[in-house]
Amino acid sequence: MIESVSKRGFGSSSGTYNVQALELAAAKERKLKGLSITVKFLDDTDHTFHVEKKSKGTVLLDQVYNHLELVEKDYFGLQFSNDGCYNRNSECILWLDPSKSIKKQLGNCQHPIYFRVKFYVSDPSKLHEEYTRYQFYLQLRCDILHEKLILPPSTAILLASYIVQSELGDYNLEEHGQDYLSNLCLVPNQTEEMERKIAELHKLHKNQLPADAEFNFLDHAKRLDMYGVELHNAKDNTNKTIQLGVTHIGLVVFHNNIKINTFSWSKIMKISFKRKQFFIQLRREPSEDYDTLLGFNMESYRSSKTLWKSCVEHHTFFRLDSPKVKRKFLSLGSKFTYSGRTEYQTASEVKRKGILERKFVRSPSKQLIKEKALPPPPLEDKGKVSIAPPRPSRPYDTHKVTTTCTKEPKPAWTEDVRISDETLEGPFSPGIAGRVMSYADEEIPSPLSNGVYDTPPYSVSQSPTSQLIEENLSTVVLYPDKDGKYGFNVKGGTEVSVPIVVSKVAPNTPADKCVPRLSEGDQVLQINGQDVTNVLQPEVVALVQIARNTDSGKLVLLVRPNAIYQDEEFEEPPYQYVPANDVGVPSGNLPSRHIHVLYKVSVDLVGNLLEQSMYLLADGLASGALIARYEMIHRKHPDLTCNEAAKPENLNKNRYRDISPYDQTRVILQNPVNGEYINANFVEMKIAGTEVVNRYIATQGPLQSTTEDFWQMVLEQGSTLIVMLTTVIERGRAKCHKYWPDVGQVLTLQNAIVKCVKEETDDTGSFIFRDFVLIDVKDDNTSREIKHMQYIAWPDHGVPDSPQQFLTFTKDVQNNRKDDKPVIVHCSAGIGRTGVLVLMETALCLMEAEEPVYPLEIVKTMREQRAMMIQNANQYRFVCESVYAAYTLKASSAECPEDPTAKE
Repeated sequence: MIESVSKRGFGSSSGTYNVQALELAAAKERKLKGLSITVKFLDDTDHTFHVEKKSKGTVLLDQVYNHLELVEKDYFGLQFSNDGCYNRNSECILWLDPSKSIKKQLGNCQHPIYFRVKFYVSDPSKLHEEYTRYQFYLQLRCDILHEKLILPPSTAILLASYIVQSELGDYNLEEHGQDYLSNLCLVPNQTEEMERKIAELHKLHKNQLPADAEFNFLDHAKRLDMYGVELHNAKDNTNKTIQLGVTHIGLVVFHNNIKINTFSWSKIMKISFKRKQFFIQLRREPSEDYDTLLGFNMESYRSSKTLWKSCVEHHTFFRLDSPKVKRKFLSLGSKFTYSGRTEYQTASEVKRKGILERKFVRSPSKQLIKEKALPPPPLEDKGKVSIAPPRPSRPYDTHKVTTTCTKEPKPAWTEDVRISDETLEGPFSPGIAGRVMSYADEEIPSPLSNGVYDTPPYSVSQSPTSQLIEENLSTVVLYPDKDGKYGFNVKGGTEVSVPIVVSKVAPNTPADKCVPRLSEGDQVLQINGQDVTNVLQPEVVALVQIARNTDSGKLVLLVRPNAIYQDEEFEEPPYQYVPANDVGVPSGNLPSRHIHVLYKVSVDLVGNLLEQSMYLLADGLASGALIARYEMIHRKHPDLTCNEAAKPENLNKNRYRDISPYDQTRVILQNPVNGEYINANFVEMKIAGTEVVNRYIATQGPLQSTTEDFWQMVLEQGSTLIVMLTTVIERGRAKCHKYWPDVGQVLTLQNAIVKCVKEETDDTGSFIFRDFVLIDVKDDNTSREIKHMQYIAWPDHGVPDSPQQFLTFTKDVQNNRKDDKPVIVHCSAGIGRTGVLVLMETALCLMEAEEPVYPLEIVKTMREQRAMMIQNANQYRFVCESVYAAYTLKASSAECPEDPTAKE
């Protein structure tokens, strides 16, 4: 029956289908019609993608993002070299443009392209997905190994310890042994001594999951000057070789891998390029009656345009809510615009979709392991959302390498709450309202040119940030532990207008273990459904106690995560860099809750208080926590006023509108020519354990209109030493008026005459020393000798190249003190470099008296007398490193005072 049916054509008893032949034919057809592009990923795996020849870059990007299943994908991009040589500092390295044809950009696709981080986030806490943070972690690890991210040895050791914690888990002597790091390539130029220090720090990271260690790695890396910077070689107007880089902050300038200047987006009005020249136009300061246009000579036209495009992309991504900027019709120059999503759009999209509880496989990259180790997962599974396969027993199995992103990583130091200046004016800050940012190329456009476009202005009420923060609320459910504690403290509520904010979360408590985790800085809005936004702290405590006394003890908190508010007075500082009582240092001035010891120091290892303070200083520098604590203290004292500086008749006497002297400590001219106001403060630094008080007058660099006031102050205060820490012109901008005459010349003022009798420069060309004679015309022409010491090698907003050179200058200042009259110190604003010198001389005096040195306390003392002394974290880090260098020199000279070789 079957046979007859078959013969009539109604069916068949067998059949075949040649899959392999058809696959090969299809692959051959795709090869002829399309492009095969190999992409190398951050974990050293690669994958080949197939696209049509006419496809645009966005097609390949979408395939890559889908392959990795990235959610926060807009931080990343694809990089390629048009000459086949992948050198991160080469001008031939380009980013794949999603709006242009792949064929036109890549040619025949003979060389692989690389998946890389394109926009380095300002703070890793902004990344919602653990998998995104993992990709950033891999990128920075590559940057360190390839020496693109230059970092000091102490920071390199700290970051390496977090890599080890993420890879291997908690230290276990039986499993790891002594030389367990010898086969790991963690940092460039790795030595056995570095491995020993890495192992010591690794032991301190106990109980940190891989996600925690990676978060802490990113948290410390973000503070580095070269974090996320692509360097572009250039020359300034003096033909000195420099490097320019673009970050989320703005344009940064480096010299010999040291940051010497920063131009933030808020200060830049326009960027442009013409052939090999790159230009930025700066916002005019109130004291200036001219526009500042800075020009840089790039290596080629291509490198100039590449830098310009990078500026366009970074400004759009980090500062705008949408990249849709309308270009004027028939505009001249490049039509290039950033076509991707902005950081705000990415954050909004993730918030709308919610955070996925995903699992992914972590595996050590090929670059990390020197010797052959376990093979990585299959390429198709690399980075995918999947269940991790069983793995051989390894030390890091205790952390379950396959992790689920269900809670935010905890900080390295659980008591550390960071509120920095960046936080107050971040990527979406309403503070840029009304400012105009323009792009142009090929020519410097006039106001009537069509080659510019403007960014839309923001308002406080309608800014993307304010909308995002208001909607980003979390509900936290807590149950008390066996001791009846929830494990968190709050501060605020001193008045109804002061919000209630979580000030501390204790480790391994319900507040620390809950999902979502309660974090320091979270603002509490409701407690068990009751609104607490306008109540006092006692009422909040009472509501918590009521919840604790119920049968279940359930406490439901509605919080605004990491609430940001303009409050610079911290009621409960998380820690102070002073030793605890158990090592012999009195802490009578500080409650015990204000004391935090980063590393436990044995009494047997510490001989005196000075040595102990240096241990803490070194540890704070190595961990990065020292800088974090600096960023938390108030820049201006909240209880001190600056009313005199704001008076209309005094406004033009201030070089910068936001640098004003406190009324309580300002210098008042007794016999003024132009009024009794001058932008200067008395600063007195008492040396503990002695009767010595170093007196200073910290002042701004004189303007042409205030030169008479400056010399009147010198005359009245009886000063014999002036320390100048700036040049007259820096980066094409006036920093200080030349308020003295040339050698052999005379400056005649109404109340005084100034003669310059001598001028000489030191052998290094870093200092200039002058001798003046100051004659008091109103006091029978009595004269006084004035010593003028100028540091000319100190870059604006930067730090000197050498701590040793700076120490030499500071010791010269010490040696030229003749009496108890105040030393007049000024830079340009009279706060940054001026504060560094005052702190350094104070530290040297404390060392001579064998007293402990706590730089942060010195900064606080200075800022109680003049606002914002030591202007930024780079200056603070530099002076702390200089203090430690001075102590090292002192200790080494004490050990061998008679060594003739040392004298030579």
